[in-house]
Amino acid sequence: MRRWSSVRRAGGALLTVLACVLVWFALLAPDRASDLTPAAFARLPLEAIVLVAVLPLLPPRARRVAAVLVGLVLGLLTVLKLLDMAFFETLDRPFDTVVDWGYLGPLTGLVVDSVGRAAGVGVLASVGLLVLVLLVATPLAVLRLTRLVVRHRRASRRAVGGFGLAWVLCAALGLSVVTAAPVASTSASTYALGEVDRIPAEIRDQHAFTRATAQDPLAAVPAARLLTGLRGKDVLFVFVESYGRVAVQGSTFSPAVDAVLDAGTRRLSAQGFGARSAFLTSPTYGGISWLAHSTLQSGLWVDSQQRYAELMTSTRPTLSSTFRRAGWRTVSDVPANTRPWPQGRSFYGYDRLYDARNVGYAGPRFGYPTMPDQYTLDAFHRLELARHPRRPVMAEIDLVTSHAPWSRTPRLVDPRTVGDGSVFDGMPEQAPSKSVIWRSRQRVRAAYGLSVRYSLNALISFVQTYGDRHLVLVFLGDHQPATIVSGERAGHDVPVTVVAQDPAVLARISGWNWQPGLRPHPDAPVWRMDAFRDRFLTAFGPAGARSDPGRPH
Repeated sequence: MRRWSSVRRAGGALLTVLACVLVWFALLAPDRASDLTPAAFARLPLEAIVLVAVLPLLPPRARRVAAVLVGLVLGLLTVLKLLDMAFFETLDRPFDTVVDWGYLGPLTGLVVDSVGRAAGVGVLASVGLLVLVLLVATPLAVLRLTRLVVRHRRASRRAVGGFGLAWVLCAALGLSVVTAAPVASTSASTYALGEVDRIPAEIRDQHAFTRATAQDPLAAVPAARLLTGLRGKDVLFVFVESYGRVAVQGSTFSPAVDAVLDAGTRRLSAQGFGARSAFLTSPTYGGISWLAHSTLQSGLWVDSQQRYAELMTSTRPTLSSTFRRAGWRTVSDVPANTRPWPQGRSFYGYDRLYDARNVGYAGPRFGYPTMPDQYTLDAFHRLELARHPRRPVMAEIDLVTSHAPWSRTPRLVDPRTVGDGSVFDGMPEQAPSKSVIWRSRQRVRAAYGLSVRYSLNALISFVQTYGDRHLVLVFLGDHQPATIVSGERAGHDVPVTVVAQDPAVLARISGWNWQPGLRPHPDAPVWRMDAFRDRFLTAFGPAGARSDPGRPH
């Protein structure tokens, strides 16, 4: 019996320690993983002092109810902070409690597609279990600590007085353990109030966005006045996955990417192509590429899944629907898609949708990318540009080789040998796997740089092989790569380039003051991505030669 009693006391003490740790974490945890250091927890939370002072004063039943409610709030705040950490690491912004729940479905699919069904289900189940544990364990922890405080009222009162005085002195002296982390902490209550305060502003913002989707002067412009400066041209908008500013400046891998772009400028120039480059500020970061695609196409700032869902049910004109109205055949080529995409027709107005299932690819899969970019471009030429007779084509093409996790990057092959893609057999096995690459940040960054160089070389080769005076190419990034590659607070800028052999096309955008060549320099103009649609349509409309270049954002 004595031994069992000792075990029970030891177990009870351990549970009490774990309860203290859990509550302390909930009160002091930061919302960024980079701030998750021991120093962040070497502080005095005012909320803990207040709870120890107030809870024992309540009647027993009210005290238990209050303890459980406080625990639920702390558990929820912990879940939100963990979501913030994940969003800062991947999207460079905090989780938005109003609009970001819509990401759960798409992110679930993305996880499964990236790591496989079995591993993806395991990851998602683990996340769900963690949330459940926090929402159950935190109330139990607060309830346990409340009972401890009640059993030791006198010691608790002395602790409240001592720690309260220490908190006041630390606050008065402005003491900090680390920058922006004062010893006298109110971080939990400040965080909670901030989450609540954002809700009305987010609701007003969503209403304003809804109005904007229905108020577009472009809808009233006659078709004959649209895109007159591009008549007879094939116009391709090509998104290079994760191609951000970090790829072309300020990183260990940017010199190699810059070398590809500079060599590409010379190669295309030798064939009579000119190019102009700048930067666009993307509404997303690290992923959720469809927000960037819809922003460029619609001329609206689509920075959340809620806005995206709202836009998809609207009649807002897009670049693709405008080209279609002006007489072009419109095409979407998204090799990452493996299932139907009804919005491609209902919202974007594409005449033809290509994806992983209908471009004749018979080669191996390269991890997340269903096929190499070189095949995507070659198949697009075979299925669309090589057809005769035909109308001019406008297309959005997504190149996905440079999609995370940046493993299994293929090699370029002779364009004449691409065929049905079987030429790529064996390549994935010869390239490093995700498990090898993700052992260190340096390997991840190097693999990212390699994948971007591949995608850009594939695109340059495509223009060299199939480009002519009728081709106009706009290629750009959708977003910066995740923080593991971009680093903290890297911004949302992505390179954008217009390529054409016809000098009249580049003359139309001379007022933009974009820089010559495929590579934008650090001082190149920067626009928000939602500004592109209207400036592009203005430049290539009837008054294009007198188009307003707009102000860089």
